[in-house]
Amino acid sequence: MAIAVIAILTFGFLDFAGIIDNPLLQKIQFGPALFSVSIVTLVCLIAGTLIFGRLYCSVVCPLGIFQDLFNWLSKKFDKKKKYGYKPEQPWLRWGVLAVLIIAWVCGFTFLVGLLEPYSAYGRMADELFRPIYLFGNNLLAIISEKMGSYRFFKVVISLKSITAFVVALLTLLVVGHISYHHGRTWCNTICPVGTLLGFFSRFSLLRMRIDKDKCNHCLACQRKCKAFCIDSANQKIDYSRCVDCFDCIDSCKQKAISYGPVKCTKTTVKTADNVDESKRQFLKSTLVIAALAPAALEAKVAGTKDTRVPMSPPGSISHKNLLQHCTACHLCVSKCPSHVLKPAGMEYGLGGIMQPVMKFDQGYCNYDCNLCSQVCPAGAIRPITVEQKHSTQPGRVVFNKDICVVNVNRTSCGACAEHCPVQAIHMVPFQGGLTIPETTPDLCVGCGGCEFICPVKAVHIEGNPIHLEAKAPEQDTNIQTQDFDFGF
Repeated sequence: MAIAVIAILTFGFLDFAGIIDNPLLQKIQFGPALFSVSIVTLVCLIAGTLIFGRLYCSVVCPLGIFQDLFNWLSKKFDKKKKYGYKPEQPWLRWGVLAVLIIAWVCGFTFLVGLLEPYSAYGRMADELFRPIYLFGNNLLAIISEKMGSYRFFKVVISLKSITAFVVALLTLLVVGHISYHHGRTWCNTICPVGTLLGFFSRFSLLRMRIDKDKCNHCLACQRKCKAFCIDSANQKIDYSRCVDCFDCIDSCKQKAISYGPVKCTKTTVKTADNVDESKRQFLKSTLVIAALAPAALEAKVAGTKDTRVPMSPPGSISHKNLLQHCTACHLCVSKCPSHVLKPAGMEYGLGGIMQPVMKFDQGYCNYDCNLCSQVCPAGAIRPITVEQKHSTQPGRVVFNKDICVVNVNRTSCGACAEHCPVQAIHMVPFQGGLTIPETTPDLCVGCGGCEFICPVKAVHIEGNPIHLEAKAPEQDTNIQTQDFDFGF
C-alpha cells in the first residue's frame, strides 16, 4: 500500500497533462492540514494515531516511505546490516519543533517548509524527479513521431529556481544518507510531524507488544528495528518512535512480538549512557541550513534587480496569507500549465523563499484557469471559481511610455492591447497617425498577457500586497473581452 501511495503522490507532481487535477492524498498530509487549519483532517489523523500508532509515517507520509526505500536498498547491498536500541533524545526532538514554531510565529515560514516532510518530498519530486520524467516523455515523443504516431508530445524542460533546486538536492542527499545508514533517525529526531505524532502514539490503543514469557532476549527484533526503539534487553518499546513497520514481528522466531491492544503503562524511562547518533544528525541538519545561505544570498542579489512588488497567485488573498500558510511544497508550481508560477527568491523576503510567485517570462496566466487554487493542500491559495478569478486583481498593469516601441521607434505595435482579455489596455491616437497604449489599471486582473507579449517590456504587472477586486470591463462594440492562446 505504501508503494501505491508514494507512486500516486509523486505522479501528482510529475503529471503535466492534467490527468490528476485535484489530488486527494496531498490534502490528507499532516503538515498542509495543520497550515490550512483543516479540523476534520487533523482530527482524523490524530484519532488514527491514537488508535493505530504512527501508521501515518509508514503508509501516508511520502518522505517516510521514501526513507524506507533507501533502507530497503541498504539491506540489499548489506544483507548483514543490523540496527540497535538507542535512547530517545527528547531535547532534540522538541527543541527542533520549538524552533520551527518560533520561526512560523515570526513569519520565517521558509524554515518550517524546509523540514515539513510532505513539502520536502514535494520539492524533490518537482525539482529533481520531474525533469527526468519530462525527458523520458520527450524521448517517447521523438520515437513515436518517427513511427508516425503523435500520442506523445514534447514539453519544455527548464530550471525553475536555482535555490529550490539546491534545496531539493541537499534534502535528497541528507535524508537519503541518513535513511540508508541510520534508518528512521530523521523521523525520530528532526521531523516535526514525527515529533507531534510521536506524542500521541504513546497513548495509542494498538501497539507492538512483547510477550515476556516467550521472549528469550535474542535481540533479533532490536537488530531489525529501523526506528531504534526496541530495548530487547529490558523488553520495552518506545512507542513514541515506533512507526508500525512490523519488521520486528517478521524477525521474531519465538513469536514473542505481536500487534494489538496494550494496557496503558508508564512511559519508558530513557538513559543517556551512550552518545546518540541523533546528535550527529542534528549537526548535519544545521550544516544543511547553513549551506542554504549562499543560495539565499544569490536569490537576494537576483531580487535586487527587480524592485517591483511581487505578485502572489490568485486566491492567495495577500502576501501575508501566503507567508502564514504556504509550506513551499511546489504542487501549484508543478501543476501550472502556463509555467507562470515560480519558486520565489527574496521577493517575499527571507521567510518566503521558495513560495510561489507569478512571473511572466515564459507564459501568462490563462484567464479561465484556476488550477493552482484547486490543488493547494495548505490553504495558502484558497479555492476560487473561474468567475471569482475574473473579478480578482492580484496585480495591476503599469505602462512605461518612454521605452514603448511606438514612442521610441515611431512604429505601430499594439500587441499588449490585442492580448488583454479585459480591456485594461487600449490604443489611443498618437503622433503621425499612430496609436499608443493607454491603461485602465482598475480593470486589470494581472494575467500578465501584456507583459509576456511586449517585446521591450514597456508594460508590466505590479503585484498588489493585498488582492483587490477588479472592475468589470465596459462592453464596447469595437473592443471584445477575450482570451488568447499563445501556443502553450
